[in-house]
Amino acid sequence: MSDEHPYELRSAIAGAGTVGHPDLAASGAETLEQPPAPAGGAPGEPDPSAAPGGRARSLWSDAWHDLRRNPVFLVSGLLILFLVVISLWPSAIASGNPLHCDLSKAQEGSRPGHPFGFNGQGCDVYTRTVYGARTSVAVGVLATLGVAVLGSVLGGLAGFFGGVWDSFLSRITDIFFAVPVVLGGLVLLSVITSNALWPVIGFIVLLGWPQISRIARGSVITAKQNDYVQAARALGASPSRLLLRHIAPNAVAPVIVVATIALGTYIALEATLSFLGVGLKPPSVSWGIDISSAAPYVRNAPHALLWPSGALALTVLAFIMLGDAVRDALDPKLR
Repeated sequence: MSDEHPYELRSAIAGAGTVGHPDLAASGAETLEQPPAPAGGAPGEPDPSAAPGGRARSLWSDAWHDLRRNPVFLVSGLLILFLVVISLWPSAIASGNPLHCDLSKAQEGSRPGHPFGFNGQGCDVYTRTVYGARTSVAVGVLATLGVAVLGSVLGGLAGFFGGVWDSFLSRITDIFFAVPVVLGGLVLLSVITSNALWPVIGFIVLLGWPQISRIARGSVITAKQNDYVQAARALGASPSRLLLRHIAPNAVAPVIVVATIALGTYIALEATLSFLGVGLKPPSVSWGIDISSAAPYVRNAPHALLWPSGALALTVLAFIMLGDAVRDALDPKLR
C-alpha cells in the first residue's frame, strides 16, 4: 500500500465509490458542464427577460414590453389617439360650423343632430367641443416640445460642465420658480392683443423650462458618474461624444416622463388662461372660452358647461395616466 502513488490511491477510492452506479460520475460531469439556469426558469429554458434571438433587451425595448401589457397605458393611449385624430380631422365626426350660432336656440337642450344642446349664444356645444380639442392638443404638444428641448439643452449642459455655468443656471431657475404661473400669465398676456396660439405657447415655454432643466441636470450628473462614461473619457472621447453618445441616451428617460405628465398640465393651463380672458380669445374655439361663456348660465343650461369641462378633465387625466405608465416602465426600481 505504501508503494502506491497518491494519485492512483485516490483513483481507486473514487472507483470503489461508484461501483454499481457507473453513470454517477458522468452525470456529475454533465451537470457541471451545463450553464446556470436563468432566473425564474429551469435549465435549458429561455430567459423571459431576453429579446427574441437570445439577446438581452435594452431599457427601451424592456419598457415597451411592459407598456404593452399595462391596461393604464392601453386605455390612455387609445384615448389620446382618438383626441389626436379628431384634432386633425374634426369634420369627420362633427359636420357643423363651430362659429355658426342661432340666438333663437340659445340654452336649448339636446335634440336630434345636436346631442349636447346649445350654449348661451345658440352655438352647437357638440361641434364646439370637438373643434376645441384641436386647440388644446396643439397648445399642449407644441408647448411640451418647446419646454422639453429648451430645458433639456440648458439643464444637460449645466449638469455636464458644472462650475460657474451650473451655478448661474441654478439661480436663474430659482427666479422663474418664484413667479406664480397664473399671475405671470395675467401680467404678460394681458398686453398682447394677438389671437394666435403662439403667445400662449411662448408663455408656457418661458415659465415651464426650469422644471425640465432641473430634471435633466440631475439625470446628467448621475449618468456621467457611471463607469462606462469614465472609460470612454479615459479612451480620449471628446466632450460632445460623451454627452451625445453615452450620457444623453441614458439620461433622457426622466425628461420624457416629466414632459408627458406636464403635457396635460399645459392643456389645463391654456384653458385656465382662456377662461380668465388673457389666453385665446373669440372667435377662437377653445374649451376654456366655452367654459367661461357657459359659467353665467350654469343654472339654466348646465349642459353647456358640462361637456367642455368633461372633455378638458378627460384629456388631462389621459395624459397624466400615460405619464404614470411611462414612469413605471422606465424606472428599474419599480420592476
